[in-house]
Amino acid sequence: MVDENMGKRSRKVFEQKQPSSGKKDDDNEVILEPVISSDEPPLKQTKWTNKQRVLVFSSRGISHRARHLMIDLRTMMPHSKAESKMDRKDKLFVINEICEMKNCNKCIYFEAKKKMDLYMWVSNCPRGPSAKFLIENVHTMSELKMTGNCLKGSRPLLSFDQAFDEEPHLKLMKELFTQTFGTPNHHPKSQPFFDHVFTFSVSDNRIWFRNYQILEEDGSLAEIGPRFVLNPIRMFEGSFGGPTLYTNPHYVSPNIHRRMLRRQVAQKYIHRVHAKKSLDERKPEETYAKDITDDVFVTIRPEQNNQNG
Repeated sequence: MVDENMGKRSRKVFEQKQPSSGKKDDDNEVILEPVISSDEPPLKQTKWTNKQRVLVFSSRGISHRARHLMIDLRTMMPHSKAESKMDRKDKLFVINEICEMKNCNKCIYFEAKKKMDLYMWVSNCPRGPSAKFLIENVHTMSELKMTGNCLKGSRPLLSFDQAFDEEPHLKLMKELFTQTFGTPNHHPKSQPFFDHVFTFSVSDNRIWFRNYQILEEDGSLAEIGPRFVLNPIRMFEGSFGGPTLYTNPHYVSPNIHRRMLRRQVAQKYIHRVHAKKSLDERKPEETYAKDITDDVFVTIRPEQNNQNG
């Protein structure tokens, strides 16, 4: 009889616990009323639903300026994660596995080549799309010494040029930048207000990035930094590879650009050598035609005759 009573009690306790757990879940949910009066503020969902995490890291061999730019981006993006430098011998598809281990669905990867050129990959891991850019005219926060300032962890406003709504590849870049640089609402490391703006403008077939502080409500701004220019190279359907969606026809690789500069310098030397050679060819052996009869009437003085004798 004792065993039967204990079994009945355990069943009753289990049955009592089940409805209590359901009540706790119902209390956490926010149920919005169909009709809300204008005096009462509506209830807001305080749960962190947009869980975007961005992995920001680089390859080995980047310069000090590129490293400072990467640190500035991590500082501005509270939803970013860091990772140690990747070896240049590894293939880019390894980054998808690193993002999976870090629980990240976006990635900003800085790739250095020849210790001079800096490339930036912006990818949606692991399915894509992804875009590759050449970074030009890099100026970091510590280098600029701008007057603007913002609180660490605050959410940025994203401002895009009107050109992003005209071209199809720019529309895709806009969506990729929005999901990557936009801080999710109610992120644990973010502040619940906006005090700076990320601007993306299109000029000279390039994307110009600026970071401004919002001083007042009238729209006055002060630049914070960093600033850099993105030169689009190619967009892929997959993450760090796959079929090509867009290729920039105006892109000139840094190697070709440096070779053109060397040719311009060499062309000056070639012109100088040709000018010297043509001058030697045009130079006559005698400066003027000499007449034989010019020495007939030259009188020899006795002093000169004694010296010759």
